[in-house]
Amino acid sequence: MGGPRPIGDRPIGDRSGDARAGLAASYARCRRIHAEHGRSYYLATLLLPRWKRPHVHALYGFTRHADDIVDDPGSPLSARQRAERLAGLHTELRAALAGDPVTDPILPAVAHTVRAFGIATADLDTFLASMTADTIQSGYQSYADLLGYMEGSAAAIGSMMLPILAPSDVDGAREPARQLGFAFQLTNFLRDVGEDLDRGRVYLPTRDLAAFGLTRDHLRADRATGRASQPLRALLRFEAGRAHDHYARAEPGINLLAPSSRPCIRAALELYRGILDEIERADFEVLRARVRVPRRRRLAIAARHLVAARAAERAERRAPAAG
Repeated sequence: MGGPRPIGDRPIGDRSGDARAGLAASYARCRRIHAEHGRSYYLATLLLPRWKRPHVHALYGFTRHADDIVDDPGSPLSARQRAERLAGLHTELRAALAGDPVTDPILPAVAHTVRAFGIATADLDTFLASMTADTIQSGYQSYADLLGYMEGSAAAIGSMMLPILAPSDVDGAREPARQLGFAFQLTNFLRDVGEDLDRGRVYLPTRDLAAFGLTRDHLRADRATGRASQPLRALLRFEAGRAHDHYARAEPGINLLAPSSRPCIRAALELYRGILDEIERADFEVLRARVRVPRRRRLAIAARHLVAARAAERAERRAPAAG
């Protein structure tokens, strides 16, 4: 039920002392990336048993690394060069998974996690395909089209997480995990309308824009003033309804996870839905400044789940190891 035990208990391949040190350094780097860039998710991850956390850091570090290749505002790379950089990351990932030496410092931890938990490499491929789409595509016609993009950028990440979270019913938990990925991603899109527009991308479907009497020119005009117009607020309210639906579809899957995984995912859901709550509380004024969940509320959410998390971790340690 609990999956592989802590790092080092089930070695993969023949690792020398230097290799073990390199792997530990790779995991540490992923943890730093997670702590710096994924504040809400990092906070929720601290509710997992200690031995599970490095593997979540590794997946986050990988996805953030790919995202930075696409979106780093300080990078002088062209869209074509970014796509080539992603292709190079994909090539190195395959090499790392095959046990070959690689130069990218995060990939040893990523490959170790993927192999330790039997994570489907197809999910990694799907994720990188969506990241590559960001270098050539600036918008989506319909919500169905956007969901196709989010299948890689978000749902695939939910699927990657499942082996670590150890559901009792893998097939039953898969769709809720996908829905949670959609919910998180759509929440980010609503929060980051202005930032994405500055990068030349719009994740509000073109048909939805038209239905509310909007075009990209309207979005750019609103961005220039720093104020969301009433039509834009109405559109964002409509899209927020979709996000709430994804959260509702995701929530039943939490009880299918290992008890030691549930507090983390409950907290993550509440933290990200808290972002949506703050967007709604601000009346969808997302162009002036980034909407954030107040630190006090984030800590209160984590604290609310801490007792259950530690109790489940103690019970897991007492239980005999599977197999």
